Amino acid sequence: MGKIREFEITLNNNKTVYNPGESISGTLKISTAQPIECKAIKVNCQGFCGVTSKSNDTDWTEEEQYFSSSVSVADKGTLKDGEHTFPFKFLLPAAAPTSFKGPYGIIIYRVRAFIDTPRFAKDYKIEKPFTMKNTVNLNGIPGIQEPSSSSVTKNFSYMLVKNGTVVLKAKSDMRGYITGQIIKVFAQIENKSEKSTGHVVASLMQKVTYNTKKPTYDLRTVAEVEGPGVKGGQKTEWKEQIIVPSLHLSTLTDGNLIQICHYIQVYLKYPEVSVTLPLYIGSIAVDPTRPSRSRSVAPMPSPRNNTTPAPTPAPAHSPAAAPVEFAPTSLPSRKTPKTAPKPRPRSSYTSLNVLPPDLYPELPGVANYSGEMPKSPQYESGSQAPVSPNAFSYNPGLNFNQKQSSNGPSAPPFTSSTSPQERSAMSSSASLPPNYRSSPYPHEAPPSYEDSCNI
Repeated sequence: MGKIREFEITLNNNKTVYNPGESISGTLKISTAQPIECKAIKVNCQGFCGVTSKSNDTDWTEEEQYFSSSVSVADKGTLKDGEHTFPFKFLLPAAAPTSFKGPYGIIIYRVRAFIDTPRFAKDYKIEKPFTMKNTVNLNGIPGIQEPSSSSVTKNFSYMLVKNGTVVLKAKSDMRGYITGQIIKVFAQIENKSEKSTGHVVASLMQKVTYNTKKPTYDLRTVAEVEGPGVKGGQKTEWKEQIIVPSLHLSTLTDGNLIQICHYIQVYLKYPEVSVTLPLYIGSIAVDPTRPSRSRSVAPMPSPRNNTTPAPTPAPAHSPAAAPVEFAPTSLPSRKTPKTAPKPRPRSSYTSLNVLPPDLYPELPGVANYSGEMPKSPQYESGSQAPVSPNAFSYNPGLNFNQKQSSNGPSAPPFTSSTSPQERSAMSSSASLPPNYRSSPYPHEAPPSYEDSCNI
């Protein structure tokens, strides 16, 4: 290296495998033969993914960076000759895919160190990769305990002549496994032809998709078991087991450039008929005592009528709460509630819709009047005298059927015995609102707002 004798990254405890969310720490060791002018010494931790459409090509068509953190361990100055040690520490993100290396792409994690020197001088850099091992909990996948099943019917032809049909049905005991577990495969073959089928085969497949503009697929057989064929006109059941080897974990998200999926393929060599059983490879095994996620969701309660009162819960300190019985959901039909009446005037007087004849002559606003109102000749003859609307307070629904003259409303009746002073007092009081506090008739208090709404 010339001026540099040693340039090395060492991880604490020589650890090379990390989980998401952990911290990675170590030291950068630099040994120089003579002083070096530098602008900065930096350490970087990075997670990176690259894919290509050509096999074993590092000129990536698509790239994706999961995270990148840098720290400066030395500022601008002169690095003296001798040995120098710089510690560093990074926190890995909680969501990061597992490390992967394939013919068309990689997912790599590394720690890199840089010595930035002045212009026209040589820069120094070094990197140390480490492995990220993600965790896939199979218990969080809906329906993971349910069997994966499929079936197909195929026409059986021989020498271009239709000879019958073959029905192939297959299933696995679960949908998720970890390394070392056993996959139980069941197949049912019904040969409705006169010719025997070829051998039946069950293969554990791994499919890797590299998402470029034109996706590239890498498909390989991980494990395989084989059984005998079925003679014509017979029906048989076939059972076999496959041990899961060490595999990359299945990808549960679709946003990555590299996606990994697994499935069981059951097929006949002759005729060419096959079914696929999707499954997941994880790191935490399925717990059979744990309820499946698809079944643990409680059903939504049926909507309840708003008119049904909710049951009162028992107190928390009660030693034994009696069971609560809910009202039946079907309620008897009810009549449409009446419209609430308009609020009545807040007064001690209750207006009358039909006025008795003996109330017509009363004018309580006149202070010096204590007797009956003299009747006009029209009133004596049986015809009703017109009443001024100002004689009563406003009440909704009260109509005054009276005749108006062309010159305006008629004046209150007066007799010839009424003096001019009394006539002027009565005329002025007729335009004022009545004073019902001096009314000699007893009246009930107006109903409250709640009582008026229940009418």
